[in-house]
Amino acid sequence: MASKDSEDASRDTSFDNQSTGLMARIRKFNHKDIFSWQLAKTLAMGQGLAGLVCGTAITSQYLATNFHVNTPMLQSFMNYTLLCVTYTTMLLCRTGDGNVLQILKSRWWKYLLLGLVDVEANYAVVKAYQYTTLTSVQLLDCFVVPVLMILSWWVLKIRYRPVHYVAVCICLLGVGAMVGADLLAGRDQGSTSNILLGDGLVLLSATLYAVSNVCQEYTVKNLSRVEFLGMVGLFGTIISTIQMVILERNEIANIQWNWQVGLLFSGFALCMYTLYSCMPVVIKLSSATSVNLSLLTADLFSLFCGIFVFQYNFSGLYLVSLVVILIGFITFNAVPTPTDSTDPTTSSSSSICEEGSYDNPVASHSEITKQEVTVEISTEEEEDDEEEQQGDGEKEVWDEEERGRKKRASGPSGSLGGGNDDIVAVGHSTKM
Repeated sequence: MASKDSEDASRDTSFDNQSTGLMARIRKFNHKDIFSWQLAKTLAMGQGLAGLVCGTAITSQYLATNFHVNTPMLQSFMNYTLLCVTYTTMLLCRTGDGNVLQILKSRWWKYLLLGLVDVEANYAVVKAYQYTTLTSVQLLDCFVVPVLMILSWWVLKIRYRPVHYVAVCICLLGVGAMVGADLLAGRDQGSTSNILLGDGLVLLSATLYAVSNVCQEYTVKNLSRVEFLGMVGLFGTIISTIQMVILERNEIANIQWNWQVGLLFSGFALCMYTLYSCMPVVIKLSSATSVNLSLLTADLFSLFCGIFVFQYNFSGLYLVSLVVILIGFITFNAVPTPTDSTDPTTSSSSSICEEGSYDNPVASHSEITKQEVTVEISTEEEEDDEEEQQGDGEKEVWDEEERGRKKRASGPSGSLGGGNDDIVAVGHSTKM
C-alpha cells in the first residue's frame, strides 16, 4: 500500500510539474517570436516560387491547347541549357577545389545521378497527364511531402516535432479542399486511358522530386549553390538532349514556329530558370519540406489565372483552400526543426576543453579533490607552525621571568636597576 501511495504521489507531482511548465510557456508566449520578419520573408519567397511554377503551368497549357505543342523534354532542355551557360561557366572560372574539373574528379557520378533524377522527375509528371486526370495528379503529387520528411529525417537528421506533422495535415486538407472545388466546378480534366499507369508516374515523379530536393538542401547548406546549379545544368543538358533526340524528334519537327510559340517557349524557360536559381536560396533559408509546402499553392494560382485566361468556373472553396494551406505553412515554419544533436556528454566535455578546463570530468574531479586535500594539509601545517611559534614565545617569556626572579633574589641593588629594564623587555616581547 505504501509503494502504491508513493507511485500515485509521484504521478501527481509529475502532472503538476507538466501543467506548471505548460502554464509558464503560455505566459511567456510572445507573438513576435512566431510572426517574425524571418517568417514573413520565407512566406513571401515561397509564394514567389509558387508564382513561378504557375507561370510554367500557364505557358505549357497555352502551348498544348492553342498550338498543340507537347514537348516537355525540349522545354526542360532549354532550362538546363540556361543553367549550364550561367552556373557551369562560373565554375569554370573558379580556381582550386571549386573548379568544375576538380568537382568532376571527386564526385562526378553523384551529380550524374542527381541530374538523371531531376530530369526524369520533370518528365514523369508531364507524361502522367496523358494517362490520368488532373484531380489524381493534384492529389498524388502531395506524396512528395511525406517522402521529403522521411528522407530529411534519415539523410539530414532533421527531427520533426508534433506541431510539424499537424501543419502538414492542415496543408493536405487545403489540397483536399482545392480538389473538391475542382470537382464541383467540373474541372476533372485529363485522360483516363490508363489511370493506373498515370498514377504510378505521379508517385514516381513525387519520389524523384523528394530525392532531388533533399540532395539540393544538403549541397546548398554544406557545399555551394553555384556548384549544385552548375552540375545539374551540365548533366541535365546532356541527359535531356539524349532523351529529347530519342523521344521527341518527330514532335519537334512538326512544331509550327511563330512569334507566339517562341514567346511561350521563352516564358517557360525564363520561369523555370528563375525557379531553379531561386529555390536553393529559399531552401537554405528554411528547408526543402517548407518549400514544397509553399508550392502547394501553385495550383491555386494557376486556377486563379485560368479564371481569366481559360474561363474556368470560380468556386469559394479555392479561397478556403488557399487560406488553409497558408495557415499550415505558417504553423510549420513557426517552430524550428532541430537536427539530431550529438551526445550531450561529449558536447559538454568538448566545451569544457575549449574553455581551458579538464578534458575528462572524472579526472578533473579527482585532481580537484587532490588539490583540496593539499590545501587542507598546508593549512594544518601553517596552524601547527603558528602554534609552535606561540609556544616558543611563551617559553621565552617564562625564561625571562625566571631570570628576573633570580636577579631579584640576589640583592637590593640588583633588583632596582635590573628590575625596570627586565619589565620593559618582557612587555615588549609579549606585545610581539
